[in-house]
Amino acid sequence: MTRSFSKAPSKEIRAQVGVQIESDFSSRLVGYLRENGYQLEAGDTTIKLAAEFGFCYGVDRAIEYAFAARHRFPNRRIWLTGEIIHNPGVNERLREMKIDFLPNTDDKSVRYADLAKDDVILIPAFGADSEEMTYFLNEGYEIVDTTCGSVLNVWKRVRKYANEGFTALVHGKFDHEETIATVSQVCAESPDGHYLVVLDLEEARELAAMIVSGDWSDFDRKFPEHARSKGFDPARDLMRIGVANQTTMLESESREIGEIVRAAIGERYGAGETESHFLSFDTICSATEDRQRAVKELLADGVDRMIVIGGYNSSNTGHLLELSSAVIPAYHIVDAGCLITPERIVAKPNGREPVEMTGWLPEGPQVIGVTGGASTPDSIVGLVIERILQLRGVPLPSLT
Repeated sequence: MTRSFSKAPSKEIRAQVGVQIESDFSSRLVGYLRENGYQLEAGDTTIKLAAEFGFCYGVDRAIEYAFAARHRFPNRRIWLTGEIIHNPGVNERLREMKIDFLPNTDDKSVRYADLAKDDVILIPAFGADSEEMTYFLNEGYEIVDTTCGSVLNVWKRVRKYANEGFTALVHGKFDHEETIATVSQVCAESPDGHYLVVLDLEEARELAAMIVSGDWSDFDRKFPEHARSKGFDPARDLMRIGVANQTTMLESESREIGEIVRAAIGERYGAGETESHFLSFDTICSATEDRQRAVKELLADGVDRMIVIGGYNSSNTGHLLELSSAVIPAYHIVDAGCLITPERIVAKPNGREPVEMTGWLPEGPQVIGVTGGASTPDSIVGLVIERILQLRGVPLPSLT
């Protein structure tokens, strides 16, 4: 197998692309808020910005590597295997830089049809399916790998589970790029490796009841084939379980799922045997935890409504909405264009498609919380805050 991973960008290239990234994605207004306690008061409107929001280290790195790839290979075609991150504005910027996207299809003859030997493959922050990565390596393509370190940590854990004969129980979304890449590691590591993906607490409780009772008659209906490894036998493959998670899931839910399954294992095999049948490691990334914690702090500090900014397919952004909407009116928007008037907004409710809503910004004094998912650039956050102030009829503060 030919290994063709590109090295990290040189200091010279990093300096060049750093200026470009700063120009594309920074915001003077967001900088002002950071320097002033993450709060802005204008007239009868108070904006409170979460203390942790927006680009995380893994996203910063992925974008830097993508920009650097175009600088390093100015005359070669570059292909992304999927969205670099879940932000439509960032992905569109890459298209403007002539970074193309492989067709999103399982038909390999279509997906790889336009690839040429001199092309460069760019792996997103979510990682890539192990089978696809093997193909790229065997074909000798130049590979720029931006897979997030937190994702790689999960891969390490599930490979360990497979090697030790434990089934990887992954808290995640079975169709999310990260989870697809993670479970592929299980089967690549061991021919006898198995996995099961659980979405939420409800599924975890249903699974726990089956583990305790040993009744698997309803298993196929509750956990369809796309959520488990090929040839999965619950009576055999759920005797030893190792818990992991998609890094962007709700932190508190991941921990509770682990406890639910641990308790079920203890009840089935006896408390003294739990450790030989159950393993668990915290694989929620610190940036996800930090952003969720910052939202909880905003809610505790007192805000009337929350604006959550990020791609509609961003898992970590969706969980920020989930935390917020449990307490106050909250709106998941993708950019400032979603704020149509003080009466009308286009936003994505929990678990549904984006819709136009009304009455989101009432008159009178308002304290408005703002946060952004880990794929949301400062530039978009700044434009959203500007639009809120514009709709409230209050001027921007002097930023000097």
